[in-house]
Amino acid sequence: MSKVNIGKKIVKYQVRKKDEVAAQDKGPVRAEAKARKDGKVVWMHEKLERPDVLIGSTYKIKTPVSDHAMYVTINDIMLNEGTEHEHRRPFEIFINTKNLDHFQWIVALTRIISAVFRKGGDVAFLTEELKAVFDPRGGYWQPGGKFMPSIVAELGFVIERHLQTIGLMPAAEMDEARRALIEAKRKEWADRDRQSDAFAEDKYPEGAQLCAKCSTAAVVMMDGCMTCLSCGDSKCG
Repeated sequence: MSKVNIGKKIVKYQVRKKDEVAAQDKGPVRAEAKARKDGKVVWMHEKLERPDVLIGSTYKIKTPVSDHAMYVTINDIMLNEGTEHEHRRPFEIFINTKNLDHFQWIVALTRIISAVFRKGGDVAFLTEELKAVFDPRGGYWQPGGKFMPSIVAELGFVIERHLQTIGLMPAAEMDEARRALIEAKRKEWADRDRQSDAFAEDKYPEGAQLCAKCSTAAVVMMDGCMTCLSCGDSKCG
């Protein structure tokens, strides 16, 4: 029998029988140890080692301000795979382009974003920060009439779409009343047989103004009120 030193004052004691000790060693102790082992949940943190294989998605960004496209690859890690706590988190991001004019800030941005991904927690704030970046030389229009203030902002939209795809961000959805209003306005305008805007694939009318909410040239005067045919935003509420 090994010697045990007790450094505290004994205020209570209980005599345990051999049968109780044997039953406890065989049953609850092992069961509890197994439960702790099986129930361990792995969360995202900066010291998490990169596995050999990651799940990746690549998005193409083609802007009118550059002759070369940008290819954004976001790799995700699957945590607690095969358990009830399984979830997919972004782990790293890479941006590839032939345009060397953007090389320095692309390398810096990818390293910073990847570090934020590995840090864990809520990474959705990145999308709003990136989308708020404006190019001092002016933005550009995407096909479909959506205005993009900068290349960095479009990168923010790409990350937002990816986070929505893997379930980290809820997809923006309109309520039924607003959707019905937009469809009614579209039909009413189509009945007037007006020409569509040159860069609007969704048949927005010629002369439509830029919407401050969704950055789409789809705001027209309807029933004495400026109404957006893309998101349904109206000055009249």
